[in-house]
Amino acid sequence: MLEAAIKPDVQAFFDKRTNSVQYVVADPVTRQCAIIDSVLDFDEKSGATATANADRILEFVDANRLKVEWILETHPHADHFSAADYLRTRTGATTAIGSHIVEVQALWKQFYNWPDFPANGSQWDHLFDAGDYFSIGKLTGAVMFSPGHTLASITYVIGDSAFIHDTMFMPDGGTARCDFPGGSAEHLWQSIQSILALPDETRVFVGHDYQPGGREPLWESTVGDQKRHNIHVSQCNSQAGFVAMRQARDKTLPMPRLILPALQVNMNGGRLPEPEANGKRFLKIPLNALGDTKWD
Repeated sequence: MLEAAIKPDVQAFFDKRTNSVQYVVADPVTRQCAIIDSVLDFDEKSGATATANADRILEFVDANRLKVEWILETHPHADHFSAADYLRTRTGATTAIGSHIVEVQALWKQFYNWPDFPANGSQWDHLFDAGDYFSIGKLTGAVMFSPGHTLASITYVIGDSAFIHDTMFMPDGGTARCDFPGGSAEHLWQSIQSILALPDETRVFVGHDYQPGGREPLWESTVGDQKRHNIHVSQCNSQAGFVAMRQARDKTLPMPRLILPALQVNMNGGRLPEPEANGKRFLKIPLNALGDTKWD
């Protein structure tokens, strides 16, 4: 697909509150970079928002004299708010996500009863299709469509590195859930096979780490590591076996605590709701919208 010998500089930023991993991916020659899957801080207990995670990234960018060219999302996240819009205002960089975001928007606007919400992806500067290429300085990135966890998930392959979001986790963490509206274990299996078809030495960067056994957070492995050691992939030799395992496991999992607040922000490009007449912003939480889901 790409010249794998090209090695971008990758800096990870772990957010312990949401177990999310954010990335700065830089061309070591031109110092151009992309920010992938940024987090806008949100405390559901108080309703407070903050930009500590995003500002930490901006401080790193400034300290290393990088120029932000792209603000990339792999998918509309269900467990944290995106800081894409905040970072766009701070850097002027181009925001982008996969073109299938329009399907997620069409689905979720019904949950929120937003008939006038523009489900056309216009909330981002650019929509990627599968097979698209883009540049970060002299680096070339490629886009793989990786549905299953969501309808719109994509993987970014940049040089020798693949940013695989919520498909697989670190090998001891297995694979991502597929029980959100629009999710599919069959599609996730197929997406994982496409990722595992990359060269074994490809560096793999995950979207979350839930620290199995209480270990320190990790986020980098290789395609070869995932083939040999991923606790779900290595134990499932067929799509049928994987689907049965994944669906049974998903039935035991409660919904992420931020799914309903987060989706209305993230399907809007990371924009918070507009202030109402009193100057305050309000999130809209549909009751009993997700069916008979497991409680904590």
